[in-house]
Amino acid sequence: MKNYYSNGKLLLTGEYLVLDGAKSLALPTKFGQNLIVEKIKEPQIIWGSFTNEGECWFEAIFDLKKLRLTSATFNSNKEGSADIIAETLLDILKEAKRMNPKFLETENGFLVKTALTFPRDWGLGSSSTLINSIASWANVDAFQLLWNSFKGSGYDIACAQNNTPIFYQIKDKKPVVNQVNFNPIFKENLFFVYLNQKQDSKEGIAKFRESGNNFDKEIKRISEISDEFLEVKSISEFNKLIVEHEQIISSIIKLKPVKEKLFPDYFGEIKSLGAWGGDFVLVTGNKETPTYFKNKGFETVLTFKQMIL
Repeated sequence: MKNYYSNGKLLLTGEYLVLDGAKSLALPTKFGQNLIVEKIKEPQIIWGSFTNEGECWFEAIFDLKKLRLTSATFNSNKEGSADIIAETLLDILKEAKRMNPKFLETENGFLVKTALTFPRDWGLGSSSTLINSIASWANVDAFQLLWNSFKGSGYDIACAQNNTPIFYQIKDKKPVVNQVNFNPIFKENLFFVYLNQKQDSKEGIAKFRESGNNFDKEIKRISEISDEFLEVKSISEFNKLIVEHEQIISSIIKLKPVKEKLFPDYFGEIKSLGAWGGDFVLVTGNKETPTYFKNKGFETVLTFKQMIL
C-alpha cells in the first residue's frame, strides 16, 4: 500500500495575472488530500473518492488492460455527473501513462482511495491535489500533467508540493518556485472566510483572457506588492496593499471588489483569493470579525493558524 498526500492551496496575490508571469504569493494549507493505492489481483482500477467526513461521493471501475471506464456512480446531492467525473479522471490517468508508458503496466490491478481533509466545496484544490498525487504515483512531472490535462498557472501544484509559503512565477513557460517566509507579526488579525459558494476557476480565467489586453504595468506592480506583502510591519500598511491590489484586479476583470459588493460596512479590509466570486477571502480584523461574518450568514471563519501550514 502506498499513500500520497498533497497540500491544499490559497493564492494570496497575483490572481489572474499569475498566468502572464506576475510574481505571486501562494500559501499551502493545513488541509489537503490523500491518495491511497493498494494492489489487487483483478486487472481493474477500483476507485473510491471520499469526503472529509468519510462518505464515498464517487466510485468508478476501470478496465486496466484497455484503460477504459467500466462503471461509475456519483453518490452526492451536489451537481455533477458520474460519467463526466469518471471521464475526466480517465483522461488524467491516460495522460500520465502517455508521459510514462510503464505506469499501470502490470498484471495486477489497484484499489485506489482518495480522501479529502476539507469539504469539497471549499475550493482549496480538490483537483490540483489529485493531479499532484497521481503524478507522484505515475512518477511524472505534476506541472506537465496539469498543463496537458487542464489549464491553469500551476501555483496550486507548487503548493501541493511545498510545506511553506512560496513565490510562484511562470518564466519562459516554466514554473519558478521559491520558498519564502510569510509570518506577519499581525497574523492574529488575519482570517479566512468562506463565501458559501465554490468558484469555477476555468470560468474566471476565460473572462480574464477575453480582454486580450497587455497588462505589463499591472504585472510589474502586482509583483512588487507580492514582495511588499512579506515586508510590511503593520496591519495598516497591509490594508493599503490589499486595497491597491483589489483595485488593480478589479480594473482588469471588470468586477467589483468583494468588499464593495458584499460587505461595504465591514471595518477591516477584504481580499479575494484566486478566482473572484467564491471560495475563500482573506480578511483583516480583530476578535469581532468572526461575529460580523457569522451574523451575515457566513459561518466558516478560520484563523491564520487554523488554515495555513
